[in-house]
Amino acid sequence: MAVLGRQMCHRLSISILFFVLIQSNVIAYQFQVGNLQAWNIPTSTDPKVYANWPKKLNFKIGDSLLFLYPPSEDSVIQVTKESYDTCNLKDPILYMNNGNSLFNITSPGVFYFTSGVSGHCEKSQKLQISVFAADGSLPLPPSSAPGGALADSAPSYPTVFGGIPSGPGAKSSSSSSTVKVSVLISAGIGVLMWGLVGGKM
Repeated sequence: MAVLGRQMCHRLSISILFFVLIQSNVIAYQFQVGNLQAWNIPTSTDPKVYANWPKKLNFKIGDSLLFLYPPSEDSVIQVTKESYDTCNLKDPILYMNNGNSLFNITSPGVFYFTSGVSGHCEKSQKLQISVFAADGSLPLPPSSAPGGALADSAPSYPTVFGGIPSGPGAKSSSSSSTVKVSVLISAGIGVLMWGLVGGKM
């Protein structure tokens, strides 16, 4: 019976080690848009905050954008390039208005966002990000939303960051939180288990 237990443990260790070795290193970031406390009209001290902020970052599939704002004062819409350039708020691709809006990046391409409040886009409250494919290419976005219809609203998530301060005196916070699963750590644990189990056989 003890031999059967050791063999099973040995096989389990090999299976875990194999699974860990075939996995790739996965890193995903959640970026707080603009590295600001709230998604709002840029201040006169940093009027190009949303134009400059994405230039410093490398967005990848799996990352997400977090837009924080008072829900009674603002919203976020994803739009086409044409709507972005002309500040046209009609027929957005995606509409988010819960104050804690999370946009998950699931494909490569260029993504365009603006405030859903009339007049805010014209005051530079808009964001364009580029997400490259694994081969380094940048697919072109479609010229308009599929069917030109309004997509379903984004799901609401509970506010996990507490109150959302607004106003020009708000201090900036960290631009991203990291979620990381490392193959090296997992492989190390697998090798350690292999050594412990294999050494007793």
